[in-house]
Amino acid sequence: MNDLFTPLQLKDARLRNRIAVPPMCQYSADDGLANDWHQAHYATLARGGSSVVIVEATAVSPEGRITPKCLGIWNDEQASELRKIASSIKAAGAIPGIQIAHAGRKASANIPWEGDDHIPATDPRAWETIAPSPLSYGGDLSRVPREMTVEDIKRVQADFVAAAKRALDAGFEWLELHFAHGYLAQSFFSPHSNKRTDEYGGSFENRSRFSRETLSAIREIWPENFPLTARFGVLEYDGNDEQTLAESIELVKNWREDGLDMLSVSVGFTIPETKIPWGPAFLGPIAKRVREEAGIPVSSAWGFGTPQLADQAIRDEQLDLVLIGRAHLANPHWPYHAAKTLGKDRPTWVLPAPYAHWLARYHDPEQG
Repeated sequence: MNDLFTPLQLKDARLRNRIAVPPMCQYSADDGLANDWHQAHYATLARGGSSVVIVEATAVSPEGRITPKCLGIWNDEQASELRKIASSIKAAGAIPGIQIAHAGRKASANIPWEGDDHIPATDPRAWETIAPSPLSYGGDLSRVPREMTVEDIKRVQADFVAAAKRALDAGFEWLELHFAHGYLAQSFFSPHSNKRTDEYGGSFENRSRFSRETLSAIREIWPENFPLTARFGVLEYDGNDEQTLAESIELVKNWREDGLDMLSVSVGFTIPETKIPWGPAFLGPIAKRVREEAGIPVSSAWGFGTPQLADQAIRDEQLDLVLIGRAHLANPHWPYHAAKTLGKDRPTWVLPAPYAHWLARYHDPEQG
């Protein structure tokens, strides 16, 4: 039986355990450029002992940023700074990953601690938002996006491919496509946000087209031996969950045939009017169903932040990989904490040698 510290092989990626750091936006970039904050942040997380560290949602174009302070990978200068991060993650023993994204109608927003709402269109910091249909998300994200033309769609897909190429050249060995959380790809798939009548809207096949074309184009240039993954909201908790989940599983099956290697199971967040049953490991049973019915390895990041829950999700075959987010911010050495909590022999093996030396010799770090 696998547990949290059983290695995992995914393509050529040899994961030393089943713990990964998911993308968590830092909202600390200028003009999309990573800086000293990002360098220190990711190096610290990578030294903590997880198997994969995935850099936060990184925009494929200026219009694709969630906020003006989001990372970008639409030019070579940005890729050069990200190369330093990929190198530091790998040097610490983790696999360097990156999530590439386009925020669609949720773009051009203030950073969370400054409002988390749309920047007024008259503000010089704002930019035009685009989406499948001219429908706002609602609530504090009330701006109506411009409906994308087919030419816009092809341009954005080319931006995704160019971003994937830059990520590869920068040294990343794990690529995640942000197809979740009401951002562009998710909004193409959801009937809540896609009211198109052309080949990109209406039927299941048409609503799937944007993501399938984008994934297939990236698969052509992303090395077959490196994992290609996606984060996707498989349901909305909008009262129509069984139909949505069935369609989502069918789409994931198609993505698997298109070359997807792992799915990060999440919630759609396409509309604000939902009843999400927040709680410990609440997506575990859903992820297991996706894993079994779509026939693909899965991960998830919601509510698995205690060692016991994370370990049980692996033992129960709900997940193949557990994404530990906020708990890693509270304790960058969360894998060491988990190993101790779960009674692993010599738990310091998950730490870098300079830390392991002291903690192995003096067993109680609370003594100073």
